[in-house]
Amino acid sequence: MEKLKMQTPDITNRNIEQIASLFPNVITETKDEKGNIKKAIDFDLLKQNLSNVLVEADDERYRLDWPGKKASLLKANTPITKTLRPVREDSVDFDNTENVYIEGDNFEVLKILQESYLGKIKMIYIDPPYNTGTAMIYNNDFSINEQLYAKELGAVTEDGIKMFRNTNTDGRIHSNWLSFMYERLVVARDLLTDDGIICLTIDDYEISRIWMVLDEIFGEDNHLGTIAIRNNPAGRSTAKGVSITHEYALFYGKSDNSIVGRLPRNKNQIDRYSEKDEKGHFEWVNFRKPGSKKEESPKMHYPIFVSEENIRLPDMFWDSKKSEWVLNEQPAKNVNIVFPIDDEGKNRRWRWAVKRFKNEIAEIKSKYLKDKWHVYLKSRIPNNGVLPNTWWDKKEYPSTAYGTNLMKTVFGELQIFSYPKSIYAILDSLRMMAESKDSLILDFFSGSATTAHAVMQLNAEDGGNRKFIMVQLPEKTDEESEAYKAGYKTIAEIGKERIRRAGKKIKEELEEKNMQLKLGEEATDINNLDIGFRVYKTDSSNMKDIYFRPTKLEQQSLFNTVSNIKEDRTPEDLLTQVILDLGLELNLPIETKIIHGNTVFIVQTNALVACFDDSINFKIVDEIAELKPFKVVFKDASFHDDKDRINVEERFKRLSPETVITVL
Repeated sequence: MEKLKMQTPDITNRNIEQIASLFPNVITETKDEKGNIKKAIDFDLLKQNLSNVLVEADDERYRLDWPGKKASLLKANTPITKTLRPVREDSVDFDNTENVYIEGDNFEVLKILQESYLGKIKMIYIDPPYNTGTAMIYNNDFSINEQLYAKELGAVTEDGIKMFRNTNTDGRIHSNWLSFMYERLVVARDLLTDDGIICLTIDDYEISRIWMVLDEIFGEDNHLGTIAIRNNPAGRSTAKGVSITHEYALFYGKSDNSIVGRLPRNKNQIDRYSEKDEKGHFEWVNFRKPGSKKEESPKMHYPIFVSEENIRLPDMFWDSKKSEWVLNEQPAKNVNIVFPIDDEGKNRRWRWAVKRFKNEIAEIKSKYLKDKWHVYLKSRIPNNGVLPNTWWDKKEYPSTAYGTNLMKTVFGELQIFSYPKSIYAILDSLRMMAESKDSLILDFFSGSATTAHAVMQLNAEDGGNRKFIMVQLPEKTDEESEAYKAGYKTIAEIGKERIRRAGKKIKEELEEKNMQLKLGEEATDINNLDIGFRVYKTDSSNMKDIYFRPTKLEQQSLFNTVSNIKEDRTPEDLLTQVILDLGLELNLPIETKIIHGNTVFIVQTNALVACFDDSINFKIVDEIAELKPFKVVFKDASFHDDKDRINVEERFKRLSPETVITVL
């Protein structure tokens, strides 16, 4: 039987294998701390493979560096043995929901999710700490003291001898924050789907640096856009005398396949389409393409015959030598020739080619304005919305007004959370996902869980089936705050309660809307709306230390290690760690059955079947085998001896030979 490794994947080894597939000559061998031979990279050879000139030992290059960057990358690639434990009592509809809320350090959580959600997250939305040094509920100041900074920079030796003094103190304000963000973004990128998108909001204090970090991790070519969001109309004054009224949302794609979706048109944009025909609403726009040049598309610069009675194309042919249209007929006295020439007399081009003009001439008409004839086209409301622009200024975006006021509709008049995000800015950010109605959204700086609220709200509006994963450190609230006095001791408790209340409110509003439908309107299927969530908390591994370090076992402690599993861990704890270790998702349906006196967990019909009882009835093997499961997991302690193990393996070989049996 296989042994589960019960730790996050070793990204370094995976990266080495990927490099080996491209450059096998750079693979070498080295010894680890125990003296065992392992694969390694000859970095000098790798550098030369990636250069068409002789590589010299020159450190000058275009990049963003800071003390701790390499250590941060090493940290991102190093496995950990942490796991998640389910908390049913904090969850809502645990057995049926597909939403997940995780309490814990978000870096550890990202590492834990690496195998289960590799390439499965459609969008990551994060609003990280802005590193302003202000007193926020969470730690928002990642500055380090000058002495420690100088040591990290190499300015002080281990003996305390000062080698160099850096006179610019800005670095000591930024370095730890950059490491903090860098290691999380490196891990998070792997979770995105091939066409996935990340949206990171930030203010002007760190935008220049985080922009470069995102360029490095996701690639400059995958920068989809930077949007300025007017979130504080009153302004926030600065020491330099500038009032800041906006923040930024940086959008990056995982690959070339990542594109942004269109946003719904607002009321003013829709009202422009005031005219209507049998095809729907439209407005008239100039048939001449604005900003174009004749030289760009000479065939789109053609004559149009217009008169009071009609509009048509003349009989003409294309002269390839002159690259222009030549008339085979001359216009009658009451007919005028119109070319795409602007008011300054510059030659432009029409919006459509000749063939399309002939096929869709009903969409074209002429108008006589300002002593000359013009050609106009019916412009209709696109069904797929409008391209997002780089300046968002809806009145609903300010967090102080609409973020705080929305929290009051959920919690009453209590000031539960300082500076909650406006749900409307997040809603539009989520709409930036193309084909997004059945997507998975991750926010690992969840805060007051505005993103979870937005996901449920958007699903209620368009009938979508989006799911969320929220991650929040259980940071303690200020004991003097209204939140603490109301019983919310951590930010995570606020976030969970908000999802409970917001989900209930959204469902009630949908029920009320269904009762007030007009003739011809269809009711929304409330049963499809998922307002539940499974709660998990990070913890140390379920396995005792001896599981990972058997050489540390001493004679006197031998009798204390009869079981390799910690005494305080439940079967559901073990199941969760097995699910993660096997790369399954946390939101899969779990069925619990009692079979011949044993508790058996069945995950996703037959993806995984597990039994963690200390003593198993061998009759359950036949019933489990009937499910033809991909994986079956037992506790090592479930077997009295090797003979029992062999019997189980032989039984599965006969009844379900494709099943992989593992133990922990």
